[in-house]
Amino acid sequence: MKIRVGMGFDVHRLVEGRKLVLGGIVIPHSLGLLGHSDADALIHAICDALLGAANMRDIGYHFPDTSDDTLDMDSKLILKQTMALIASKGYQLGNVDATICAERPKINPHVPAMKACLAQVMNCEEDQISIKATTTEKLGFTGREEGISAYATVLIMKD
Repeated sequence: MKIRVGMGFDVHRLVEGRKLVLGGIVIPHSLGLLGHSDADALIHAICDALLGAANMRDIGYHFPDTSDDTLDMDSKLILKQTMALIASKGYQLGNVDATICAERPKINPHVPAMKACLAQVMNCEEDQISIKATTTEKLGFTGREEGISAYATVLIMKD
């Protein structure tokens, strides 16, 4: 069995007038993430980790922010297509370990819904997905509540 590991990172600015979408769900908050798509930083980090593990470049290569096709795109669709891309090389998901960095809103109450959503999109068990949340103790852009970042590590495998 061949196994590979990938790491992904994404960050988006918090702004007024946008929904806050993380892990495929809308989280009630006064601010949302700014981006060409729905700016779901968690899904984008997971996609980059998957693509990196499969040696298939990055999310911007496959889903450019200069394309009308990806404008306001639902990141769940990006994740579904990313899973198809890695499957085209014979890979399947082992697990995802992800961390969301945000001062507000509190992420932990939303983790079960995010895991359920991602498991459905990725066609895997919820137990294959770990989502953690942390703050930066009011330090940096995250601490000043200017943005939210996400990190993801994945394991993929094929026979």
